[in-house]
Amino acid sequence: MPAHLTNYLIMLPLLAWIVWRRVSRQFGRQPIQRKRMIARIAIFAVVGCLLSLAGLHSIQLLEGLLVGVLIGALIGMVGLRLTRFEVDPVKGDCYVPNSWIGALLTVLLLGRLLWKVMQMQQVSAAAAGYPANYTYSPLTMLVIGLLVGYYIVYFSGLLIHHRRFQQSHPGVTAL
Repeated sequence: MPAHLTNYLIMLPLLAWIVWRRVSRQFGRQPIQRKRMIARIAIFAVVGCLLSLAGLHSIQLLEGLLVGVLIGALIGMVGLRLTRFEVDPVKGDCYVPNSWIGALLTVLLLGRLLWKVMQMQQVSAAAAGYPANYTYSPLTMLVIGLLVGYYIVYFSGLLIHHRRFQQSHPGVTAL
């Protein structure tokens, strides 16, 4: 088996599983899981900080990331306003995310990933080498920044809601 196909055999199923998990969490009632949300906020913050170091390489990358984070934060606030909160007798405090916003972010991410895969295919098909900077793109950083900003704001808002819920409903517990 050619070596370049081995990468696809590993990455495509992993990518499909990640996308399936992401899409499944955009629909229906979701329990508020404090520890997981705090961990995700921390991971997204670390990823955002590490990616901002690309600004040392090219200021356009940092600009793309920062614009994406700001737009993502605004979308996160809109997402919080459109989120419905419910109380489940078994799961406790739950939320129903707005599926349109989740679908939009998923489509943007998948579209950008597909575009980058197509670019890599063209580069490998040319076999004449590639520009040293072909993997770095302000647009890619913008899309990643959208996700970073959105999820940090959205999960933080959910945790704030959950804290208020716990204070007003001391007898109801959640995960």
